[in-house]
Amino acid sequence: MENLRAPSRGIATDLRGRVSFYKQDWIGGFRAGIGILAPTTYIFFASALPVIAFGEQLSRDTDGSLSTVETLVSTALCGIIHSIFGGQPLLILGVAEPTVIMYTYLYNFAKGNKDLGQELYLAWAGWVCVWTALFLFLLAIFNACTVINRFTRIAGELFGMLIAVLFIQQAIKGVVSEFEIPKAENVNLEKYQFQWLYTNGLLGIIFTFGLLYTALKSRKARSWKYGTGWLRSFIADYGVPLMVVVWATLSFCVPRKVPSGVPRRLFSPLPWESASLHHWTVIEDMAKVPPAYIFAASIPAVMIAGLYFFDHSVASQLAQQKEFNLKNPSAYHYDMLLLGFLTLLCGLIGLPPSNGVLPQSPMHTKSLAVLKRQLIRRKMVESAKESIKQNASNSEIYGKMQDVFVDIDSSTVTLVARELEDLKEAVMKSENNENTKEKFDPEKHIDAYLPVRVNEQRLSNLLQSLLVAASVSAMPAIKLIPTSVLWGYFAYMAIDSLPGNQFWERMLLLFITPGRRYKILEGAHASFVETVPYKYIAIFTLFQLVYLLVCFGVTWIPIAGILFPLPFFVLISIRQYLLPKLFNPYHLRELDAAEYEEITGNPGPSLNVNLSFREREKSSPGSDDNEIELCNAELLDELTTSRGELKIRSVSFDEDRKSQVHPRDMVPIE
Repeated sequence: MENLRAPSRGIATDLRGRVSFYKQDWIGGFRAGIGILAPTTYIFFASALPVIAFGEQLSRDTDGSLSTVETLVSTALCGIIHSIFGGQPLLILGVAEPTVIMYTYLYNFAKGNKDLGQELYLAWAGWVCVWTALFLFLLAIFNACTVINRFTRIAGELFGMLIAVLFIQQAIKGVVSEFEIPKAENVNLEKYQFQWLYTNGLLGIIFTFGLLYTALKSRKARSWKYGTGWLRSFIADYGVPLMVVVWATLSFCVPRKVPSGVPRRLFSPLPWESASLHHWTVIEDMAKVPPAYIFAASIPAVMIAGLYFFDHSVASQLAQQKEFNLKNPSAYHYDMLLLGFLTLLCGLIGLPPSNGVLPQSPMHTKSLAVLKRQLIRRKMVESAKESIKQNASNSEIYGKMQDVFVDIDSSTVTLVARELEDLKEAVMKSENNENTKEKFDPEKHIDAYLPVRVNEQRLSNLLQSLLVAASVSAMPAIKLIPTSVLWGYFAYMAIDSLPGNQFWERMLLLFITPGRRYKILEGAHASFVETVPYKYIAIFTLFQLVYLLVCFGVTWIPIAGILFPLPFFVLISIRQYLLPKLFNPYHLRELDAAEYEEITGNPGPSLNVNLSFREREKSSPGSDDNEIELCNAELLDELTTSRGELKIRSVSFDEDRKSQVHPRDMVPIE
């Protein structure tokens, strides 16, 4: 009730908090110089590829009413506006899978009603966007974003799992369609004869699984044993788009006797063709929509507004996790208001709206953390080496490094001193100690103890959005991508999203026999494994699994499937009122924790494991041959889940369970 009595209070607070940082948001981007291009290109490819894939899906599901051109234009337009006027510039906007699903339902409804039909589909969708924008305005004005803490892990991970299942479903549908003749095509064409249709299907399977396998492998390149750090980082960051190019190139290596159209390629009108220009005048057709359907558009609008409120807020939350140590304030209310305007704009010009997307938003923040870390590290190492040359004492070395950190980060000395406490301890412990193994090494110690910092600015978001806009003119080249490569990319997005999803990890835990569960404790694992009895883990996981099947089943209902976001809103009430009565509050808090807490494993002495930095420091005194090569991005990769969530690492606190870890310690059963 308090929020209703103070309308627009949240928006006003957000504006006051962000205005004072607006100038610095631009200065920080330009000060980074050419280094800003690395996170820009990284996020561009991470944004553009899914949007291209969603465009092809929309084109098939709406019989060409929407295509890749529209999804790219929407992503670029909304991204440019948000990067300039948005409250949180780290948030990446784009057309997402939920929008594709909702627009497909809208199309099926319009096509099935003679008063609308395919001709007025975009006009009616425009009215849906008008209603959606109105509801988003109300949510922002009446401070609804204060309840985002109700979106706990159970809802977020369940939603992520549903999207992953839908990605797999789309990949399977796509591969099967490679063996079929597309709708409204001439069946007498040579490429649709049985032998060539079968060939197209087999090539589709090869390209789908080829892209899937190579993309998953390249994504893990930073942990490879081979190649230099720069090469591994390059492959990890750009390997997926590179694999799309490689497999698209290989698709042209088929024999000349194979007819044109085998393998099948992405279909989309060019931006300058009439088929891509008609939607700009959708606002004229909106007056032709019967009044009854205008008011009926409010029903799906409620679902879409709720979906955007949930998706946009979660993406924004993960982009500004407290572990990133962001300095600038959040702007949830104002960004929700701006999202309403963007939804309205897209609806009036016949584009599918864009909203905050995962995992691109936290990926953007992480890439900027790497950029800022590189800058701070370089300056601190230079300062430390210069002090060492001048035979400065360790306290003087640390003092100058702290001054460098304060100067770059613009933080208070008190805050920096607290965050650099471990680094200070590492520097000072070698004071008056001539033992070689205790000597302070700037390269090693600064890497080990440097806190996370993010270069908060708007330039990278603006540049990547401009690159997406420029890619619209590259549609002739984009159309050369085989559709089967996109089906492989859908499967890749699904599988790559699973690691770090505790719901998925708990499902796998159900299939591990009691005698092999010690294997879980040997590696890094979520904290609930040691704190919650297995029985309650299983019950909680089965509840989520049943709920996932219900949500997935709703998406199969022909028209009522548009209500698929509804179970997630119901889940918020179930989590708040029902689950606390069924589970111990402590167990529930562990299973549905706000943060991803991970405990390092307890490997046995006979196992060959990688030692932590401190252990290496003790075990190999004065040896450069055993130096561990870890780049900044690799350090952050180890501490980040696939959905962009930072892990909180701790040492196992359950000493009683150490006896369960190694089989040789167990008493054999006679």
